[in-house]
Amino acid sequence: MIEVTIDSIRVSLMSQNRIVVLREDEGERFLPIWIGPFEADSITMQLQGMEVHRPLTHDLLKNVIETLGAEVLHIIINGLEKNTYFAKIVLDVDGDSVEIDSRPSDAIALAVRVSAPIYVTEEVMDQAALQPEEEMNMGEGAEAAPAREPATENDEDLGAFRDFVEGLDLDNLLGNS
Repeated sequence: MIEVTIDSIRVSLMSQNRIVVLREDEGERFLPIWIGPFEADSITMQLQGMEVHRPLTHDLLKNVIETLGAEVLHIIINGLEKNTYFAKIVLDVDGDSVEIDSRPSDAIALAVRVSAPIYVTEEVMDQAALQPEEEMNMGEGAEAAPAREPATENDEDLGAFRDFVEGLDLDNLLGNS
């Protein structure tokens, strides 16, 4: 498992779709995941410390888990099939580890509320992670190297997604403007 942190939440100006960009803690890879606007807003509000008058769905989930005496140990993004990511919320319930199937966006929104670590399987990172462009890290006079290996058969489904994400300005991050 690879620990990641939320790098940013992006909005496509063309379609208003949202993407959460996860950054590998011990490396340079980024994992972009399309998410819904409500989940994006929920994550952003929590990251920015915004107060709400009534609990949102993810606040409710946190309250239910805590009221029942369970604890969120971590979340893990553990699958990618046909451009759909899968995740699990891992709970400690009376000393037993319980895994609950979840959409990654909901799991991430819960993780930020309980300060739980976010993990991605190596397989998912290998399948879908992007590396920053090499030329961003190079000095004058150096030749640009390819940012990633040529597309493979598995990459064809993600082509449009990769094009969109590669066009994002990762220097202008959420909260780091």
